[in-house]
Amino acid sequence: MAKVKKGIYDLLRGGFLTDESAFNNWRIIIFVVALLLIMISSGHSAEKKVFKVSELNKSKRELRAEYVDTGTILMRMKMESSIREKLKARGLKPPKSPPKKIKVIIKNQ
Repeated sequence: MAKVKKGIYDLLRGGFLTDESAFNNWRIIIFVVALLLIMISSGHSAEKKVFKVSELNKSKRELRAEYVDTGTILMRMKMESSIREKLKARGLKPPKSPPKKIKVIIKNQ
């Protein structure tokens, strides 16, 4: 039990950083810290990308709604009834008789 207590006490005091093999321990610690920093920075980068994708999806939905609204307005403007109303304001009326086809016959001599 005394060895276990001494080992825990040595670990808490940081004795593994000051003994003869401390150089190997420092190399491993620096390597682990570097990996942790890389992990943290990649996590932040991924989070930024998620926010950007979310923002772009929101913008896409807004533009899609605007496109549908504009298409609806255009379809209403192209309807025959709305065109007739606009032409009535200018004094034009639809003809009472339907249009007739004109056929052109060319005779070769």
